Amino acid sequence: MHKDLIAFNAARRTKEVANLHSGDVVKVYRKIVEGGKERTQVFQGMVIALRGGQSSSPTVTVRKVSFGIGVEIVFPLYSPNIEKIEVLKSTRSRRAKLYFVRDKSSKLLSRKLKEVTIKTGKDAKMVAPMEEAVAEEVVEAEAVKEEVSEEAPKA
Repeated sequence: MHKDLIAFNAARRTKEVANLHSGDVVKVYRKIVEGGKERTQVFQGMVIALRGGQSSSPTVTVRKVSFGIGVEIVFPLYSPNIEKIEVLKSTRSRRAKLYFVRDKSSKLLSRKLKEVTIKTGKDAKMVAPMEEAVAEEVVEAEAVKEEVSEEAPKA
């Protein structure tokens, strides 16, 4: 029964989502419908909680401070209103839920959360997990395209 439930939930997930962790700084692009027009609104903030890991509708709580007031929004990851989630900065935190950031200043948080550097090639630089995965897919796609073009008969 448990394996059937996991398979059902995996089938309900319609799109690929970035590998998110608590403490990451992300940009969430969501569709907003006003009247008859549709536009994309960007919400940039820090991931403070991830819930529903294996369910068919996991959510992510993103927090930002706007004009001195903290704003938190809970986004369902597989909602059709979410266009994409872009990871700007990946950090390493020692907790799964970062609710304590509601009471802390940004200066203190920079001590608590350390940036994660990923070595790529010759030099080390900040690479978001999603960007790394996309870069690998592009390289693989180009290799497949070259193989197909070599195999195709030339007319």
